[in-house]
Amino acid sequence: MIYFLNKKQIFLALSLAVVTLAGCKKYPNPPTFNEELDNSVAPSRRVILISIDGVTGSELKTIAPPAITALLPTSKYSYATFKSAVATDAATWTSMLTGVPYTKHLVSTDDFQPTTDPNSGEHDAVPIRRNILDYIMSGIGTKTAFITPWPNLRNYVKVADYRPLVNTDQAAKDSTIALLNKYEGIGATIVNFREAEAAGANGGYVATNAAYKDAILKADGYVDEIIKAIKARKTYTNEEWLVIITSNHGGSSDNPTSGFLVINNPALKSQELKKIGYNSVLFTGTSVFAQVAQDNGLYNAGNDKDFTVQAQVKITKGGTGYVGFLSKGTGYKDAAKNPNGGTGWTFGTWASQWRPYYSGTWFQGDQGRLTDVAWHTLTMTVKRVNATTRTAICYYDGVKAATEANWNGQTLTSTDPLRIGFKYCGSGDPMDYYVANLAYFQTALDGPTIQANLNLKDITKHPNYNSLIGFWKMDEGAEGTLQNTAPTGYNMNLSGAYTWSALGADAPSQSTYEGTTGYSLAPAVADIGAIMMYWTKTKIEPVFDISGKPFLKDFEKEFLIRSDR
Repeated sequence: MIYFLNKKQIFLALSLAVVTLAGCKKYPNPPTFNEELDNSVAPSRRVILISIDGVTGSELKTIAPPAITALLPTSKYSYATFKSAVATDAATWTSMLTGVPYTKHLVSTDDFQPTTDPNSGEHDAVPIRRNILDYIMSGIGTKTAFITPWPNLRNYVKVADYRPLVNTDQAAKDSTIALLNKYEGIGATIVNFREAEAAGANGGYVATNAAYKDAILKADGYVDEIIKAIKARKTYTNEEWLVIITSNHGGSSDNPTSGFLVINNPALKSQELKKIGYNSVLFTGTSVFAQVAQDNGLYNAGNDKDFTVQAQVKITKGGTGYVGFLSKGTGYKDAAKNPNGGTGWTFGTWASQWRPYYSGTWFQGDQGRLTDVAWHTLTMTVKRVNATTRTAICYYDGVKAATEANWNGQTLTSTDPLRIGFKYCGSGDPMDYYVANLAYFQTALDGPTIQANLNLKDITKHPNYNSLIGFWKMDEGAEGTLQNTAPTGYNMNLSGAYTWSALGADAPSQSTYEGTTGYSLAPAVADIGAIMMYWTKTKIEPVFDISGKPFLKDFEKEFLIRSDR
């Protein structure tokens, strides 16, 4: 569940407080949400999460620490977890603990306070989210524990039955074992080790750095001791333990890389989890969008800037009407249905073909068919030729259209963001479609350049790479940020009920992928909290707005009979 407090409410709450801390912005904890306990849940399900911060997946694979390696034959595991666009210590831990990515919780700094959009107004809401232990504790009534030597993180996680104060990794391990030995009722435990991340700061986060390697091996020894303590519990034979070992990210908080994930239970079959084949976002309906939140005018072309927009598009359903799908503008102007339309530009369909719409009108001439359920490369260039001519040209799979347009005197500035998603362009139902390899150059590419680089898989090799101010592969396969890999520009954020689709070999010509068949998944830190809830049979209610994937349910046939005995 999300609790929203606008800035006036926050001010009022602070004003009523007995003590006011000057210069410190506070966000009150959400009120308690009391769920009915599900008494049908068998008490045998237990989960422990151990995060060894800063451990890079590739280096863990090289070092092969014995305790963790010994778990792999009965584990789902990954050496390349998804690296979020914002992956600081605070951002990744908040994602792990709330089950949502950074774009939803907005926490990135060590004070664990959510930031607000720089363009937000006085009354805009600040999201305050509950942690996973709170959901589990109130959902099924089990006891919970949280152990970390990081004071900021401990202060952030206020809702847990047991929160021992520790200062070192060894103390965290000792306290965990003591709790496991003493309290039979603990059903969910989270343990944090920090010393590997600190060790990598000097000499690098690589296996050849002796200090980093030694810190990982020491943490691995702690993991071994904790697992032995679990198995030594008097009630162990009546318990079903899920052991999750991970890192919040690889490397440092300032320069994070992919981490690792091991999910262990004796009934699980060994399987490495990774993204297989091509992955893309399915855009559907009128409320699934990807857009640049604030571009500071970078993608506004005004009435004199040269530019090129290119994207690879595949429509799987619809497209026979007049529907916008990619825009930096307000679509087609209609006095009744879209009175604010007519600004900027919009890529849209025109009865199965594609055309750009601009300044309340549309590009003349069909530009190529889009309803054949195939990938197509759509390119539009705009070039100032002289004082009276600003030429717009369209290309369909690298082939220049028969017609051109003079956009002289037409301003292409719009307050609407650069966006992928539905835009009104007349009649026609919304479509289902994929978009990939969206490129924005601040120059008008010529025909031969477009044709020569139509299937270019490495954008850094493009002859006009230095003019690229936006390039979104859109193949992340997880979370809600489409990362911009151009030399400059901004990321795009996804919104609405979007889904990532594993398309196997069905990829656009500019994309690369590994393999074509098998279970495809790029595990993300937000998935971990969802998996903890799933394993403990804590209901993930829609009101919680948890977007992490409890993907372990995809492997129920491996453990369900055993765990429900």
